[in-house]
Amino acid sequence: MNTPTMLRALPADHRQRLMRLPREVSFPQGTRLFDEGARADRFWILRTGSVELDTRVPGRRTAVIERLGPNELVGWSWLFAPRVWHLGATATTPVRAYEFDATAVRSMCRDDPALGQAVTQWVGEVLAHRLRSARARLLDRYAPYGADSTV
Repeated sequence: MNTPTMLRALPADHRQRLMRLPREVSFPQGTRLFDEGARADRFWILRTGSVELDTRVPGRRTAVIERLGPNELVGWSWLFAPRVWHLGATATTPVRAYEFDATAVRSMCRDDPALGQAVTQWVGEVLAHRLRSARARLLDRYAPYGADSTV
């Protein structure tokens, strides 16, 4: 199952309202967008390029959880307290994206409960997808051969 994109997840009127907010940004390959534990105050919708999400694994190298591409959401931690990044992210190719100020989006969502519900549903679906992906990737990488992955 693919990650829900804003285009598929939000009604047109909500998308149009949100798309009044972002600024266009570019990141060269290798740019670190954010680190685990840092303050989550923005998010991005990728236009071009790719970004890898990663997590620190004690005693091991950083584990790549997922690779994101065009139209995908980079960052969900901005929506939920304590608003710190739960993963890290690095541009693996040159990236062009729409960057959203999280405070402005949360304010817009508070002012329009239907928009807030739609955005929360969309981000929640992305979060659920990412958690499934992270679990599968970490089990593939670190579980002993033949371990029961249903536990």
